Amino acid sequence: MGSTVTLPLWLAVLTAGLAVWAILDRLLIPSLRWALRRRANRAIEELNSRLHLRIRPFKSTRRQVLVDRLLFDPDIIEAIEQHARETGIPRSVAMDQARRYAREIVPSFSAYTYFRVGTRLARRLSQLLYRVRVGYTGDLREVDPDASVVFVINHRSNMDYVLVTYVAASASAISYAVGEWAQVWPLRELIRSMGAYFIRRNSRDPLYRRVLARYVATATQAGVVQAVFPEGGLSLDGALKEPKLGLISYMVAGFDPRGPRDVVFIPVGVNYDRVLEDRLLTGAAARAVGGGRAAFKISGRKLLGFIANSFWLMARGRWYRYGYACVSFGKPISLRAYLAERHADLRTLTPEAREAEIAGLGRMLMRQLGKTVPALPVSLVALAMREEPERRLTAFELKGRVYDLMQRLEAEGAYIHIPRQDREYAIDVGVRMLLLRRLILEEDGLYRINPAETVLIAYYANAIAHLAGAKPPAPREIGAAAAPVAEAMV
Repeated sequence: MGSTVTLPLWLAVLTAGLAVWAILDRLLIPSLRWALRRRANRAIEELNSRLHLRIRPFKSTRRQVLVDRLLFDPDIIEAIEQHARETGIPRSVAMDQARRYAREIVPSFSAYTYFRVGTRLARRLSQLLYRVRVGYTGDLREVDPDASVVFVINHRSNMDYVLVTYVAASASAISYAVGEWAQVWPLRELIRSMGAYFIRRNSRDPLYRRVLARYVATATQAGVVQAVFPEGGLSLDGALKEPKLGLISYMVAGFDPRGPRDVVFIPVGVNYDRVLEDRLLTGAAARAVGGGRAAFKISGRKLLGFIANSFWLMARGRWYRYGYACVSFGKPISLRAYLAERHADLRTLTPEAREAEIAGLGRMLMRQLGKTVPALPVSLVALAMREEPERRLTAFELKGRVYDLMQRLEAEGAYIHIPRQDREYAIDVGVRMLLLRRLILEEDGLYRINPAETVLIAYYANAIAHLAGAKPPAPREIGAAAAPVAEAMV
């Protein structure tokens, strides 16, 4: 009864450590997790009192719960069984594959990260690089607070994510679909905590597509505010592209017109006086025309050189922001009302008829999106000069052309950002930006397009060419002009 047991020091330390871990695991950590969850829920309730488009419970659900819910969804179980039969692999292997896909896709939203870190960084970066302006603003108060809202955005730059997050921060937290380029640590974790989900844009794996489709459909049905870029990628020539409707089809294919929740699309037009990747994008267009792959490549050396040069200019007081960046919000479009006008129910259509109906919806959304793209000084001057690219213009002739263009755009209902409400100043801003970058040249008081920069002039003109009814140059024409300088661009 009173004998002494002697233990080695390492065993005593290990036993004490295990005892401490057991106390933490069973008592303190659950209590701390509960306290943090309660505090997070109170923060979301406070945010929802200020946001018109509220943060839904689905968005703040623990990530592992969402992964399990997705994995054991009846549609996914059926897809797993089908995949196992078609490939001849065991069902357990197919289940593990689906689990990897689910974990890759599902985000882990943090309201603190989104509103205290993400939106603040977005605001500072946007204001550091641009003079940010908001154009047309469709009244969000018209939108049913219980609707699933989808922002439909044209894709000009990778800054689109940052700029729209900043501008829309007072309305809601937006969930984006982000490509594989962001699947690097620690960017991956930051993006995931912002509520974004990752997609493999070119995947042909049917099991992956089913998992992705089911997640997007579930999030839409739960009322998560989302944003999509229907063009599927950055515009290489500056013009709006034909829509790729994969994500939109996932959102609407199972829509119930008589259900409790409507789906509302809000067109969002974005434009910049200077797109940071402009030379990379037009260089990719040149490679595509030459038979290469239409993907832009970023040179690490050139990127570091660009950043270093920017800091050097800042230190010398010679760095300027890259002009204006503007976001316009169009009139909300109700999917329920759209389908009612067409007497259609997507759930009851044949696959071919449903695909055709969704394609029509996509074309309509792109038309409305095109109308919301704001006209900025650089695009106005570029489009005016491109009408007769070989001609030299006096300042009076150039201003006259831009004035005429403004009147045409206003007659079409387009939004024109006019700094200081002074049209002449707006034209001077556009001319100065183009002169600084040597996209146009001034010689003896006459302005002309720099022959080596016709591609970039076309790129900025194409941003608003559709508003004026002008057709952008054919891709081969752009690519042919870009080919000689493609290497310098990248």
